[in-house]
Amino acid sequence: MTATATHNESGAGLRPYKALESRFHRLAALNEAAGMLHWDMAAMMPPGGAEARAEQLAQMRLVCHEILADPALGGLLGEAESRREELDPWAVANLHEMRRQWIHATALEPPLVEALSRAASRCEGVWREARPAADFAKVVPALGDLLALVREAAAAKAARLGCGLYEALLDEFEPGGKVAAIDALFDDLATFLPALREKALAAQARRPAPLNARGPFPTAQQMALGEKLMATVGFDFHHGRLDTSLHPFCGGTPDDVRITTRYDESDFASALMGVLHETGHALYERGLPAPWRYQPVGQARGMGIHESQSLLMEMQACRSKPFLTYLAPLLVEAFGHQDPAFTPENLLALYWRVKPGFIRVEADEVTYPSHVILRYRLERAMIEGRMEVADLPMAWNEGMVELLGIRPPSDREGCLQDIHWYDGAFGYFPTYTLGAMNAAQLFDAAGRADPAIPEELGRGDFKPLLGWLRTNVHRLGSSQTAAEIMTQATGRPLDAAVFKRHLERRYLGQG
Repeated sequence: MTATATHNESGAGLRPYKALESRFHRLAALNEAAGMLHWDMAAMMPPGGAEARAEQLAQMRLVCHEILADPALGGLLGEAESRREELDPWAVANLHEMRRQWIHATALEPPLVEALSRAASRCEGVWREARPAADFAKVVPALGDLLALVREAAAAKAARLGCGLYEALLDEFEPGGKVAAIDALFDDLATFLPALREKALAAQARRPAPLNARGPFPTAQQMALGEKLMATVGFDFHHGRLDTSLHPFCGGTPDDVRITTRYDESDFASALMGVLHETGHALYERGLPAPWRYQPVGQARGMGIHESQSLLMEMQACRSKPFLTYLAPLLVEAFGHQDPAFTPENLLALYWRVKPGFIRVEADEVTYPSHVILRYRLERAMIEGRMEVADLPMAWNEGMVELLGIRPPSDREGCLQDIHWYDGAFGYFPTYTLGAMNAAQLFDAAGRADPAIPEELGRGDFKPLLGWLRTNVHRLGSSQTAAEIMTQATGRPLDAAVFKRHLERRYLGQG
């Protein structure tokens, strides 16, 4: 399908649908405004504004929920769906996405929504005290109360969506995602990764250890280099900017994309790769179909595809041999001195290093999926009632031994490290590894379509790669399912074999 503006056609039969478009346009604009408020809160707002900003965002969420939960909206959906034969394919897909958003908004009664919000805020507050103290027992009551409410919400949504409990939560982040498909993919990886990890570590041990670059690396120079590489990759500074925040993220709107990162003057690499990662998200947002900008069908197709775009840029393209060769002289230019660590060979050793560790966000490309698989298995067991909160530390530690061969020294490095569950976000974790697998498969398909892409990356030319992504992923928005996008773009559904082959080539030199 090609994005067009034919959704503005006249005709009595289209009136219910056009009324829906008007409501969802307003909703999208309000959500974009909320996104800008969130960006400002993270990057620019003085501390004294926190209380007022919390009230602004709360009222914005309330208004947005009222738009979706309006009883009249359900009637308009029914009328428009009864005349879907009068709509073009993009409008039909838009109607489908409207229905999905409406179901999620109306499945829960207001008292449950309020109880969930309060329980999540309370649990997160306790977690912030429990984590540094490695005191899981402290958070057990609050997490237990929150989990009970999340299970109740999952049951209500599952009944409306006609799916399982976990799938009802997953659908918020990966629309249409199925546990059977994820189980098959993740079980395959869980069997494959331990042997790969040991082989990669053995091969790594036979080589000299990489050199660490000598700092300091002034923040201003890191920022200038980051902005230069953002432009190289394809970021349009007429429609976005780079700022600093405590936690890196990509926010804003498709026409005003805001990227943030954080800097460490003793280590340029983390900020640089973080910027390139967030630029991948930004390029996807900018490439979404403009004629449908304020409609559900014009929005991103779930976090599995969104993460694929950031990981494709960071892991597949910007950690590739050709790009690191291109990067090496830019580092010398940016930091004003020749450093033995800036050679392409050393950069390759640094960026391709495998080192099992306890912390997910610090994990390398080989070990990261194991962290995600563990969290997926545990959160699904909790949601489905096969495990209670009190059992989490033991199950976590045993899973770490099984999947990574290491046991956390305390719960701070174990089940307390991520905020997601303590903030009520269940169902998100699988999208991280689905994104990595999607990225490998899309990059492979782009290279088969244009075999010159690696060589072009070595010259700092991202136009062919970005053009392929624009055509095969970005312009589609949510007009297709993630599975349909992957199949159309790569010739097959998501296939673990492609990701496994990428890891073997990169970390074992198998070609």
